[in-house]
Amino acid sequence: MPYTFPAAPAASRTPSLLHRELQNRLDALARTHRVPGAQLALDTGTDLISVHTGTADTATGTPFTADTAVPLGSLTKPYTAALVMLLADDGDLDLDEPAAAHLPELGEVPEVTIRHLLAHISGLPTGPDSDTAATTTAARYLAAVCTARDTLFPPGTDFSYSNAGYVAAGRLVETVTGMPWPEAVRALLLEPLGVVPALLGDAVPARPVAAGHAVNTATGQARPARQNLAPLEAPAGALLAGARDLAAFGNALIGRADLLPPAVAKEMRRAEPAARPGALADGWGAGLALYQRDDRVWCGHDGNAQGTSCHLRAEPESGVVVAFTGNAGGATALWRDLAEELGRLTGIQVPVGARVADRGRPVALPDCAGTYHNGTTTYRVAPGPDGSPALSVDGDLPIPLVCYADLSCDLRDPDTGRLEPGGRFHRDPATGRVDRVQISGRTARRTADG
Repeated sequence: MPYTFPAAPAASRTPSLLHRELQNRLDALARTHRVPGAQLALDTGTDLISVHTGTADTATGTPFTADTAVPLGSLTKPYTAALVMLLADDGDLDLDEPAAAHLPELGEVPEVTIRHLLAHISGLPTGPDSDTAATTTAARYLAAVCTARDTLFPPGTDFSYSNAGYVAAGRLVETVTGMPWPEAVRALLLEPLGVVPALLGDAVPARPVAAGHAVNTATGQARPARQNLAPLEAPAGALLAGARDLAAFGNALIGRADLLPPAVAKEMRRAEPAARPGALADGWGAGLALYQRDDRVWCGHDGNAQGTSCHLRAEPESGVVVAFTGNAGGATALWRDLAEELGRLTGIQVPVGARVADRGRPVALPDCAGTYHNGTTTYRVAPGPDGSPALSVDGDLPIPLVCYADLSCDLRDPDTGRLEPGGRFHRDPATGRVDRVQISGRTARRTADG
């Protein structure tokens, strides 16, 4: 059913006045959060309202426009998932067959299916950093990462966000179609949507593009950031798009565009029972994060490249789609505030993350201390100065953890004291021992005590 907008004078609900109000709020919030430029697209099912603000690149002074494309980061992954789903719909592959049937480099993990890859329930680690990935080929990358030794849990039993899984999904697209992934995504998704393609690494971009920015917290000055993505990681993070482009894709994901057959869009939105993404979302489907709000389930995804923050949300029952792009790290906080403003102005309650349940008072989890690994990434949980646990990733400064009886945990910002959803610990059902930790959607397996 469509959303019922809040009671107000009829004139205040016209698209033109809503456009003006959203423009004012976007302008003000971009200044507050020191974001050089941003875009918002709101499709209510009857009207498309698009606003933008600021500068695309502070080095050149190029203005942000409605046509500016922003590095999407991980918001590329739903596009790769849609490609795989279209191939499955055509009968070129089966979602429940082993991925190794098409990719010999996954031979050490024959239980991993294509569906497991798309929903991040394969148990594969996330993969090495982009600098390391840039020195090898996709086949060698996957053979090195997708090993029985490094599997985090039995495939299909839990959730761990994995870039390597989407490198594999991109390889599937290339193997089945005979096209490089960039060509496949252009021909099968972007051009049918009427979107001018833009990807990281384009020698001559076919449209205006935005730079990501890092902001000096002391001076407030924003400087362009260099994008750093290995070519083989393109299926996990190489697309650039504007908010209106994302809204068009969002319409396809909820069955309001011809790009995806309705059954394919519905299957992408179907929650995988084993997918428990913790702080990222309330559930996960075939390439899509799922957010439960009241009696509605939204789908979408978030993405961060170097100095960008992009977000897509779509609700199939009402037909509402919301898309946002921003070209600085502070754009994530801008998005959160803007979602609140949308609720106030329109009554549309856009979910920005997983629901936060009442977990009661913090508890001690003394047996959580130890060393955990996700591929080459090391998570160290040890008592802090006050005896409470703290988390260090790859030797970075420890961040205090606040733990609860349901094994979930929050991260406490050392500077502000603010709690942010962190993740959860996991006990082996046979031994009762804490054997895994999931932080920001990535699971790490315990490899040492204390």
